[in-house]
Amino acid sequence: MVLLRHTKFLRAVFIHSISAFGGPQGHFGMVMKTFVHQRHDVTEQEVLDYNSFCQLLPGASSTQVLTLIGYKRGGIPLAVLTLLIWIFPACFLMGAFSFLLEYFDQRSESAGVFKFIQPMAVGFLAFAATKSFRLAIHNTITRVILAVSTVATFFLFKTPWIFPILIVAGGVVTNLSDKRIPQKGQPPKKIKWGNIWLFAIIFMAAGIVSEMARKNDWPNRRPLNLFENTYRFGSLVFGGGQVLIPMMYEQYVERPKSERVIRKNQDKKGNVIQVNRDDFYTGAGIVRAIPGPVFSIASFMGGMAMKDRGTPWQVLGCMIGSIAIFLPSALLVLFFFPIWHNLQRYAVVFRAIEGINAVVVGIMVASTAYMMKDISITEFKTVSLLNIVVILGTWLILSFTRLPSPAIVFICLLLGWVWSL
Repeated sequence: MVLLRHTKFLRAVFIHSISAFGGPQGHFGMVMKTFVHQRHDVTEQEVLDYNSFCQLLPGASSTQVLTLIGYKRGGIPLAVLTLLIWIFPACFLMGAFSFLLEYFDQRSESAGVFKFIQPMAVGFLAFAATKSFRLAIHNTITRVILAVSTVATFFLFKTPWIFPILIVAGGVVTNLSDKRIPQKGQPPKKIKWGNIWLFAIIFMAAGIVSEMARKNDWPNRRPLNLFENTYRFGSLVFGGGQVLIPMMYEQYVERPKSERVIRKNQDKKGNVIQVNRDDFYTGAGIVRAIPGPVFSIASFMGGMAMKDRGTPWQVLGCMIGSIAIFLPSALLVLFFFPIWHNLQRYAVVFRAIEGINAVVVGIMVASTAYMMKDISITEFKTVSLLNIVVILGTWLILSFTRLPSPAIVFICLLLGWVWSL
């Protein structure tokens, strides 16, 4: 099989999937370290361009970047296999956790071996920001864009639309002048847009079928509603897991308790998807402490949504959550990327990429500062000193050594275990 020659790459993807802590911000730094500097699957500039492109799309951006690396190496078959290997460990763990929740000690969910994972993630993000700065910031306009996007992202971090707004604005600003990057030759005249219809058809069909099932109270309609809800989240969420989790909270915890929903479903309560608030918070906490994409929380929510129906239904809920949350990301990135690659022959797109890259660096810088707000670094305590050491140590190791990313994760987990003794 052709895929056999990619065995080492897929092994690296699997190791990345079980060691990539810290959410999309931390994942980007680990991707740079593993797939750029160690394996040379892609160049720094390619990863930066992939990341800029994925920031324009809704969905799981770190998942989309890794999928594109697989796409570059082996086309759609390898891209799909890369996606499945990347998401499986996290989805399996979060799905399994929905079964084990009743045995979970909620008082210790943020303690123990995961104590220093967050400062480690900040160190990874700082590494990615410094590496990207050298590639993307090279003139006055990109420096201005960097400064504005950093400030705006820091103060509006919880606003989901700040990311696409800044990215579009960055692309527009660098197109105000055509002197730096003039149009050379003729741009392509025809672009094939047809494949995106698959994404749209699934979106519309899921919505229509789900609403029909709700109105007519179809027996066992809950899996249909769960698929529609989760697919919609994956299709519309900009800003990653920190935006997905509040949207899920509104849909599964608060919305079922509203008078309007209660009135519409007063005779159909048995089929309404609802998750207990405490269970939701527990799942939202534990997903931060496992490797892989934060979007894997959908596996947990799918399991909890079907838990009252018994084990087979709960397994089905975990599978629906896992598939429906990542399917839009895969469809969008694989169908739009060839178009994006074609569009880069337009000078206007090259100028836009210049601004988008500067915005992405600004978002990284702001995210580094924002994440440090939740880490004790200013108090006169031993843990504050250790957090600073972990942040600086992670950045220094990534910048000046060839130590692999999983080794850094293991060191931080070991430090957390020693601290908890």
